[in-house]
Formats: sequence, C-alpha cells, structure tokens
Amino acid sequence: MMIEKLVLASNNAKKAAELDALLSPLGIEVLPQSVFDVPEAEEPHPTFVENALAKARHASAHTGLPAIADDSGICVNALNGEPGVLSARFAGEPKSDARNNALLIERLNGFTDRSAFFYTVVVLVRHAEDPRPLIADGEWHGQILEAPRGTAGFGYDPLFYLPELEQTAAELDPKLKNTLSHRGAAMRHLLGRLQQGHLHGAAG
Repeated sequence: MMIEKLVLASNNAKKAAELDALLSPLGIEVLPQSVFDVPEAEEPHPTFVENALAKARHASAHTGLPAIADDSGICVNALNGEPGVLSARFAGEPKSDARNNALLIERLNGFTDRSAFFYTVVVLVRHAEDPRPLIADGEWHGQILEAPRGTAGFGYDPLFYLPELEQTAAELDPKLKNTLSHRGAAMRHLLGRLQQGHLHGAAG
C-alpha cells in the first residue's frame, strides 16, 4: 500500500511547508510532528545522517506512521566545516537564528575565504524499525555575507549569498529556492526513488 501521510520530524512550520509542496504532487500529505504532540528527539550524533535517522525513527515510533526527517546545516570552509551538525544550536540554547547568524559573522571576521555550503540529509522510514530507510542528500554552495539580507527564509538564509543570482537565500522566491536549495536537491533524489516504487512497505 502506498503512503498517503508522512510525519515530518520537525516543528519548523516553514520546513513543513517546503516539504509539503515537494511531496503533494505524489499525493502525500506532510504533517509536522507537533500535530501529534511528539517531543523533539535528541540529536547527539556527529553526522547529519545519524541525526536524521534518529529523528525519523523517533517520530514514527511516537505516531505509528511513516516519518520523514532531515538534518541540515551550513558548513563554512574557513571554519573547517563548522558549524555543521551544530548549526541550529551554534550560539547555544535556546535556539536563535539571530544569535547564530551574529556568531557566524563574528567568527568569520578577518577571513577572506567566505565560501560555504548548505548540506542536508533526508531520511524516510516506513515504520520505526524500518531496516531499509530511504536516504538522500544534497548540497548548495555560496558565500557568507558580512550582514544579513532578506526576510523570506530561515536559519542562515539571510547570510547565504549566491553570486550568480546576486541574492541571498532569504531574498529568493520560495519556489525558486526549492529548485536550487540543498533540501530541494535531496528531496528530488528521494522523490526519484519514491516514484520507482520504493515507498511500498518493507518485508517484515
């Protein structure tokens, strides 16, 4: 039986809207885990893929539904890939996009190399004990500005500048962002696998 509903292992409403727009053409409804009062999962792992898998399993275990999760971050070359998996909590708790952006600007002060890339891993589990999760990833390369620009995005989008477009990720039209972004690339890889029939339940 094909999946009709997926739980998104995130409480980020903007992220839920992005994923719903990408999956709705397949007839799949995406519901954020907050609808089911699922508590946020721990993300103790050093890699994006381990954290994404932990979040997907957690959401599926709490709801009994298939779940999709992503773990995303920005990797700055001058900072040896930081903040990486710690992107959301770069400036500590409670999580704050504004404080994270301010700290990144501070840490890059004096560096001429401001190249960076967004990276995401998307994991889909059919059930909490799925032995064959679907995994896809994507990258998006750009530069880090010295001051934020734009209001359309979230996270580090206002600092992430795309020289070829002369815009930041937070200045892009949302539809264009979906076609260009790391999450969009990962989701296209995942969608390709879903359309090949990988969404059917795994054998027990």
